[in-house]
Amino acid sequence: MKSRSTGGLVYSTDGGRMCPDCRQPLTACSCKASANAAPQGDGVVRVSRQTKGRGGKCVTLVKGVALDATTLAALGKQLRTACGSGGTVKDGVIEIQGDHCELVMATLQQLGHQPKRAGG
Repeated sequence: MKSRSTGGLVYSTDGGRMCPDCRQPLTACSCKASANAAPQGDGVVRVSRQTKGRGGKCVTLVKGVALDATTLAALGKQLRTACGSGGTVKDGVIEIQGDHCELVMATLQQLGHQPKRAGG
């Protein structure tokens, strides 16, 4: 068996499951709440198209939106619905399947953002 160098407590009969980062019970964990509360992005919304690492398939990327995780997921849902295609939100980046840069930029402008076209 490997020994953990951090020696973290996994379960306690007193508090139940323990957070590995702050070593508090999951019900009282503050590290996850603070990570989700801080919005990611620099506020400059960049819309780009990418095919790298996707087997030649094209996706539209929206980066730099300064929103929290739940609001970013809702914005991703609105953009996917407007484009009529699938997609996801990963690490603060909205990915929409297909080349929809112009439609995404128009939708973001209607929602009050100031998007910029990035890349070629």
